[in-house]
Amino acid sequence: MKRTGLRLFTAVMLFGLAAGAAVRADSPAIVEHYPGAAFESTTPEAAGWSAEKLAEAKSWSQQIAPSAAVMIVQHGLVVAQWGDVAIKSNLHSIRKSLLSALIGIAVDEHKIDLGATMESLGIDDNTPGLTPTEKTATVGDLLKSRSGIYHAALYETPGMARRRPARGSHPPGTFWYYNNWDFNALGTIYERATGDSIFTALQGRIARPIGMQDYQPGDGEYFRGKPSEHPAYPIRMSARDLARFALLYLHEGRWNGRQIIPSAWVRESTQSYSDAFPDQGRGYGYGYLWWIRFPDNNGAPMVRVPAGTFAAMGAEGQYAFVIPAYDLVIVHRVNSDVAVGPLPGQRKPEPTTPQLARLLWLILSAAGDRDVGPDVSLAHAAGDRLAGEEIKAKLTGATFSVGEMLSGGPYLWQLRADGTLSILAGAEQRERFTGSWRVDGDRLCRTLNEPNTREACFSVVASGSRLQLFTSDGLMRLDTRVQ
Repeated sequence: MKRTGLRLFTAVMLFGLAAGAAVRADSPAIVEHYPGAAFESTTPEAAGWSAEKLAEAKSWSQQIAPSAAVMIVQHGLVVAQWGDVAIKSNLHSIRKSLLSALIGIAVDEHKIDLGATMESLGIDDNTPGLTPTEKTATVGDLLKSRSGIYHAALYETPGMARRRPARGSHPPGTFWYYNNWDFNALGTIYERATGDSIFTALQGRIARPIGMQDYQPGDGEYFRGKPSEHPAYPIRMSARDLARFALLYLHEGRWNGRQIIPSAWVRESTQSYSDAFPDQGRGYGYGYLWWIRFPDNNGAPMVRVPAGTFAAMGAEGQYAFVIPAYDLVIVHRVNSDVAVGPLPGQRKPEPTTPQLARLLWLILSAAGDRDVGPDVSLAHAAGDRLAGEEIKAKLTGATFSVGEMLSGGPYLWQLRADGTLSILAGAEQRERFTGSWRVDGDRLCRTLNEPNTREACFSVVASGSRLQLFTSDGLMRLDTRVQ
């Protein structure tokens, strides 16, 4: 099957017949379709989608984020969209996928060599500078986020800085760590090699050729500071322009007959070179500044995306999913400049991985995908929802198993009659965590004896020896069996 997946059937274009949203690409009578000055739209019914499921997806997206904009584009046509798709806001880490595209063009023009080392390129940093070993890291290592260079970096979250490995702990090329130093240094390397700024190059090499409606070079800015000499490069972009960029990758770098990004680079950069965040189970892979796959189990089933799916992702709920199997692009944006939260001036937290998985589940279900996995919402749980005394009777003194697919699993929860809790990990069943548990009304609540750990409470559904725990948003968080 071609990497570009489904293309719009000529008969559909001529007669407006439904293409069949979740049909695989086998027909020879297909064409690629690109938006002109603006996106064209179809109706869910004409596209073979469920309008009812899309309405549920819209409601869910506004509940969890709330979403500033969502676009669902299949065969180059907008099947559904909501929110303000024209407003420009911070892409956060999606900036890295844009830079990957620019680097691919520069590699094709022999301006950047993926095998070049930091030493050969003259790349260093503020005191304490790079060590001789760190300077052996290559451009390719940085693109894969495997440089082994753990110098302080700009635009890091506190969590990233806290998780950063010790200097010299991993030789270049041997260990994946989501590393802003790599991403920022790549910006420096690109600009030195091409003599152009990232923001101007993005306009001339990508935005203008594919007809982005809103982006201008002034939508980028450099974030500088004392920790590092390599600035970050935040970029603001609209949802509809991001959808065009995702379509460009869906079409293997082609746009209306013109090769904008080398097709070989698109294929190379969107394959996985590392298992990212293995503690999230069967989850993400990482390419050249692109995320590959999506976790389908994080202690409970979430969503099964089609093979070949990849995504550009950023903090605060920024996503651009490319699903070649269905000729489909899904863009989700949260405007992190806007305070929308329970208190004045406060923003709601960004969507969690399970919450975003639920949105994907609803959208793919609306497309007719029958291999998307089970519905893991509390409203559709199979079993009996336990009340307070039933929870106590079922769980006091019990041990249940969870997380066989997670790194370090399986995990055994032991709930003692005195209200204490132990969590044993791995085949050796070594004690990993201790804490306490209690019943609060119709919920099981547990607190771990770990710094900055808050109490977590779950609704409980039982079916024989199977026990499912649901979070307050109504999603299954743990799928367990009582021993």
